[in-house]
Amino acid sequence: MSLAYEQHGRAALHLAHAASLAPSPHNNQPWFFVEEGHDHGFEIHADRGRRLVLTDPGGRESVIACGAALFNARIAVRNLGFQPAVDLLPESGNPAYLARVAFAAHAPATFDEALMAGTMAHRHTHRGPFGAEHVGAELLDELREHARAEGAALHVVEDPEKLHLLADLVRTAENVHRADRGHTAEVAGCVGPAGVPAEVCLYHPDCVLLAARDYLGLVRQFALPPQKWVSRTGVVAILTTPYDTRPDWLRAGQALQRVLLYAAAHRVRAAFHTQPLEVPSVRAEVRTRLAFGRFPQMILRLGHTTQGRPMPRRGPAETLVRGGAPGR
Repeated sequence: MSLAYEQHGRAALHLAHAASLAPSPHNNQPWFFVEEGHDHGFEIHADRGRRLVLTDPGGRESVIACGAALFNARIAVRNLGFQPAVDLLPESGNPAYLARVAFAAHAPATFDEALMAGTMAHRHTHRGPFGAEHVGAELLDELREHARAEGAALHVVEDPEKLHLLADLVRTAENVHRADRGHTAEVAGCVGPAGVPAEVCLYHPDCVLLAARDYLGLVRQFALPPQKWVSRTGVVAILTTPYDTRPDWLRAGQALQRVLLYAAAHRVRAAFHTQPLEVPSVRAEVRTRLAFGRFPQMILRLGHTTQGRPMPRRGPAETLVRGGAPGR
């Protein structure tokens, strides 16, 4: 085996590790990666077998998660001192083949890129109330710019009336999910050592302004939370795109991860409340009443916390395929 091939193989492992650190619905990690050698680069594919069929029947959230993985791969390439050459949806007849990433010209990483690369392994999703410290206006402006750089928009919901409207829509969608036995079983099935650890789900799902997933069935035991921290909800934001195609979902995922990494580098974590986007009629309301006619792709809270832990991840041995994608 040549030295060049060995070096390229190590680079593929590096990219696969970085990509696997992206967020995904209930930590289902709906992706696999392909390394075909120097001429083909690093590929990102949606793993249909890992998609949550009730939570994400159209695959939109899975593609967004793969877009976040793509952004991590891009940052990993930059951290190695190269520009990434990205080709979205390279094969029109293969919608699961989402992106190819190759190494282009040599160029040192920028300060922000190095900052995001350094926090990639430490970013994790938060569940529950945030601390009392507020997210600064300057940082929020920077996060908006980072979303815009990827072709998306981050709308911070500041108006109290709109914030309560969004909370009502989250509650409506979450109630739909909780009343569906199949959906509650799917969510509960994501809890475990390979998914969402039970210890990060111990807060009552209704303890802040926006209702959360009831992973452990706590609402059946306690209809109301023992304590509610509305003031510790954090900053609420909606990530949107101008259209709602697969390329838009990929852009949304890249914008999301760019925002999350930059926020994490400034000690700010995110919690997700995408339930309204999983019920078509409720998503339409979010679009028309809160997203200025743009397509909402993610609803999140941002805040400071010292709690939480990184989610378990599948390693490159489980996610990286060499020599061609299965079935190609």
